[in-house]
This record gives sequence, structure tokens and C-alpha cells, in this order.
Amino acid sequence: MEALVIVDMQEVLIPMVWEGTELADRIADLADRARAQGVRVIALQQVGGPHFERDAPGTRLAERLRLRQTDTVIQKTATDGFYRSGLAEALHDINTIVLAGVGTDYCVDATVRAAVSRGFDVILVEDGHSTAADPEAGLTAEQIIARHNRILSNAVHPGGTVTVTPAEQIFRGSPRGQH
Repeated sequence: MEALVIVDMQEVLIPMVWEGTELADRIADLADRARAQGVRVIALQQVGGPHFERDAPGTRLAERLRLRQTDTVIQKTATDGFYRSGLAEALHDINTIVLAGVGTDYCVDATVRAAVSRGFDVILVEDGHSTAADPEAGLTAEQIIARHNRILSNAVHPGGTVTVTPAEQIFRGSPRGQH
């Protein structure tokens, strides 16, 4: 069984990452396709810290995602989406996580690695995560995204696997539980 896990697509972050609006729309479409196939949609929301005060307007999940009341929202306080959040419990009957969101080099990376450490197979949405440029390292957002797609798809872990797949190929006309 699969679940779509959306990481930190919050109002405050959308304008900060490369092509954030387009990313939110792409993930919303992916979530619609997931729901149409009976796949659970889970949205992680970062709370706490100077940029993510619990009730601050920017901390809200992006309206562009078109989340529904049937979707699960899980608040988290760390880059690792599993850390003391209840995500593992929400995924108790799932073996494959389709993962998208922000930021590529922070919460997406940490959550992918935590998932495979827990034995999940992960389908990282190739064009479904983003970040901001890193001028100190001399990297554009596009370079960071491509690098993480490459690194995570080649990571070796005795738990689960990571496959990088474009959004257009996920939840397209195949039976539930398959991409």
C-alpha cells in the first residue's frame, strides 16, 4: 500500500523556494490523482521555532494544495518528519511512501532517509520538491534538487529503497497501491 506524504508546503515557504507556486500546483494535482486511486494523503506541517510559530498565518499549509478534510495533517517539530510526530503510526499499514514538498536539502532529505531507515520504500517525486539557492556553496536551487535526486536514488540502505520518478508518471491509471 502507498501513501502520499507532502512535506512542509506552508504559506511562508512557497515564495521562498524555487518555483514554489508551480510546485504547489504540481503537488495538488498529484494529491488529486492519489485520492482518485484511494491512496492516503498526509501533509506534514512544521511548527515551532522563529519561522514557524504555531498560529502564525504563514505556518498554515498552502491553500494551493487543495487539501481535503479526509487528508491527514501531522504537525512536526524537526527536519525529520518522523521525529516525535506520529507519522510512523499514521503509516502503520503502508509499505511505500510517495514523497514531495520542501525543502529538498532539509526536511525532504531528512524524511526520505528516516523513511528508508524504517523499512519504507520511497518514491521521491523528481519534480515534486524544491529549495532555495545556496549562494555560499555556489549552487542554484536547480542544482541542489538534481544533486539530491541523484544522491538519494543511489543511497544504499538495508531498510527500504528510494526511486526518483517524475510527477506525471505517478498515480496515472494504475491500480491502487501501484504507481
